[in-house]
Amino acid sequence: MSTTDPASSELGPIPTATQNRPRLALLVATALGLGYLPQAPGTWGSLGGLALLWVLETLQQRLAVFQTGIVLPLNPYLWCAVISLLGVWAAGRAEEHLGTKDPQVVVIDEVYGQMLALLLGPALFEGAVNWKSYSLGFILFRVFDIWKPFPARRAEALPGGWGIMADDLVAGVYAAAGLWVARYFGW
Repeated sequence: MSTTDPASSELGPIPTATQNRPRLALLVATALGLGYLPQAPGTWGSLGGLALLWVLETLQQRLAVFQTGIVLPLNPYLWCAVISLLGVWAAGRAEEHLGTKDPQVVVIDEVYGQMLALLLGPALFEGAVNWKSYSLGFILFRVFDIWKPFPARRAEALPGGWGIMADDLVAGVYAAAGLWVARYFGW
């Protein structure tokens, strides 16, 4: 009498749902779980981007004073580029796993877009990052991310993670332009 394990076949064990779950991709795509927070996950992702940028800027400025030589790994522009590349991969994997186009829990695009808005804005160029620039940058990015002016909607149609990340790139650029306009008018 032989018994066979129902979870195995001639080809080996049949993977279960948890074995197929792309844990690392979901961790990155949800910005360490921010996407699972209730009510407006995109806003939580944007706040995560603000917090990450503030931490990187603060550490970079403090460590630069001590001339430690570890300022480069804290460079926010470098981190923004890394987040964009990781975001394309993670968002695409999450979308595929969850079986829905641009799932709400995927907020790495908001982290990236929010950081981009402030990194391209005038405050970081002039070293004048303050609560006003963060607040206005946050508001402008959320408005453009929700509104999706041209070409954001078209960018959103790109396949997989590219579309998820691209519309927030557009929103980030629009928000940065809004920050430059606000600076021009003395805000």
